[in-house]
Amino acid sequence: MVVIYQKEQTFSTQELKRLFQSVHWESGDYPQKLVYAMQNFDCVWSARENGNLIGLAAAMSDGIMTAYIHYLLVDPCAQKRGIGSALMKHMLEEYKDYLRVLLVADNVDLEKFYVQFGFYLNDNKKPMYLERF
Repeated sequence: MVVIYQKEQTFSTQELKRLFQSVHWESGDYPQKLVYAMQNFDCVWSARENGNLIGLAAAMSDGIMTAYIHYLLVDPCAQKRGIGSALMKHMLEEYKDYLRVLLVADNVDLEKFYVQFGFYLNDNKKPMYLERF
């Protein structure tokens, strides 16, 4: 089947809830907030198959120097098909002139995935969180 990649920021609550819950992310429990968030990100790339949302990457930036890729997720039913890699390539192209692109890898397997795109761990810097789930 053909996967369509496109920049878009308007999604239904149902499709965002389904995608985020498919990867067991708590944000899927807040679909209304996700809809609003997508509209406010600087850049959102989607992956659709037969019209269904199967992947998404979203980032924010300061407009010139630093970008933060906040979301990169692919429905488990569609993983291992290069969809995450394609979404990452779109994001890196979007921010190719920026001095720094940041993200947080949630586990060792994801660290390995991101390394292939030039990301690295910095022992002198650690992400910090304040979560209100």
